[in-house]
Amino acid sequence: MPLVRIDVNQGRSQEELQGLSRGVHDAILAEYGIPERDYFHILTEHPAGQIFAQDAGLGFERTSGVVMIQIFTQGGRSQEAKQRLFAAVAENLAEAGIAGEDVFIGYVENTAGDWSFGFGRAQYVTGELAVPRK
Repeated sequence: MPLVRIDVNQGRSQEELQGLSRGVHDAILAEYGIPERDYFHILTEHPAGQIFAQDAGLGFERTSGVVMIQIFTQGGRSQEAKQRLFAAVAENLAEAGIAGEDVFIGYVENTAGDWSFGFGRAQYVTGELAVPRK
């Protein structure tokens, strides 16, 4: 059950924003096999000048179309699984017109006890939800 935050500069249509979110979600579905309704995304648009995303010394330029993605999920997946996810996200977003250099992903892992889906309970701990497979 990943929680995904997507930050972009203002100027995209509602359809483009939904396409970005769907592209990320479809990659997670395909690579991690989560249920379709485990769909928790937060999209935030920022005025020009509020997103700074350089190349970390890799020698390329990003555009104002940069998409900053944070994926918060339970730990335990292999580096290979994460790499497949990163590639699937980039491929899906390329189909939506986002250049590879404009796809930035931060991946944050935690444990089953770090989630509450409502009512002040940690449903993975109480047994109300099954802990997702890795």
